[in-house]
Amino acid sequence: MKLQRTNRLRALAVGAIAVSGALVLTSCGSDDNSQNPKSDTAQAAKNIKCDGKGKLLASGSSAQKNAVDAWVKNYQGACDGTQINYKDIGSGGGVQEWLQGTTAFAGSDAALKPDEVAASKKVCKSGQGINLPMLGGPVAVSYNLSGVDDLVLDAPTLAKIFDSKIKKWNDPEIKKLNPDANLPSTDIQAFHRSDESGTTQNLSQYLGDSAPDAWKYEADKSWPAKGGQSASGSAGVAQQVKQTEGAIGYFELSYAEANSLNSVKIDTGAKKPVEATSENASKAIADAEIVGKGKDLALELNYKTKAEGAYPIVLVTYEIACDKGNKKETLDATKSFLNYAASEDGQSILSEIGYAPLPDEIAEKVRKTIPELA
Repeated sequence: MKLQRTNRLRALAVGAIAVSGALVLTSCGSDDNSQNPKSDTAQAAKNIKCDGKGKLLASGSSAQKNAVDAWVKNYQGACDGTQINYKDIGSGGGVQEWLQGTTAFAGSDAALKPDEVAASKKVCKSGQGINLPMLGGPVAVSYNLSGVDDLVLDAPTLAKIFDSKIKKWNDPEIKKLNPDANLPSTDIQAFHRSDESGTTQNLSQYLGDSAPDAWKYEADKSWPAKGGQSASGSAGVAQQVKQTEGAIGYFELSYAEANSLNSVKIDTGAKKPVEATSENASKAIADAEIVGKGKDLALELNYKTKAEGAYPIVLVTYEIACDKGNKKETLDATKSFLNYAASEDGQSILSEIGYAPLPDEIAEKVRKTIPELA
């Protein structure tokens, strides 16, 4: 799609990335608080209830990094007694650090697996890990191809591209979907995540559900397919796509916008190919069902949706914590920060930086669950 965002929206997306160094302490434990940002919006600060003090450590999903940076900026502007360190090391790494007891919560683009829930009982002591949906968004499939700025692909062609079975941009299957495009014979350079990632798992789940004949791999956080090139994190993949002619890769929409990259429209079988936008992702996420039990709010997404305007490659990022047995020294700050992220104020900033706010019904359940964490 042609990027037609205003300068303001691009600035917000770029700014969310840029502020991370100023907002978040490094894992080395830098104590320099000289750049403690204040909220740009007095009303946002006014509505934040500050509980707990000290350092709050968390890690995980790089897809949610830009949203977390924006939340941290507003939260620390109101609650200067709390320092939040969120490391975007990928969903797999974040879950592992949390299971090791080194972080207060983890961010993951995929719900905990049964074996991870079982393992969480060691760190949670009197409880177990639960999934709290916090934001949604499209997984943009972005590309760098001179002379082509309106590209349509479907699940089978994407599966073959990322499995190294379609190797040229003027392949007949791509031409069929783009009869009016001037497609060059350029080699396709497909990039994927080198680290364990919920974004990878969501893309693989979409391909497996929507193109089972072309994508034979199990959905997992680790990249399963043959060939291609890898980079670490969503930021790393986006950078490689930006600097490589003929490249294609996948990452959260805010990274596409921040790097001024065109993104593929998906032919889902609906009347028109669907663009990767936060609004179109929300239409798909609204079809999700809560399949978790008790306080666990894990969702099941419908990747095969053909609803008009529903973008099918979506992810929901969870914040993972204990239902009971959270660390006493960080519990109050964890609940306070997550309360803000799930609040109307916290959710309202998401669409401005390429994310999809939670549907109201799901958001209300999250808001009721967070205060009950113990």
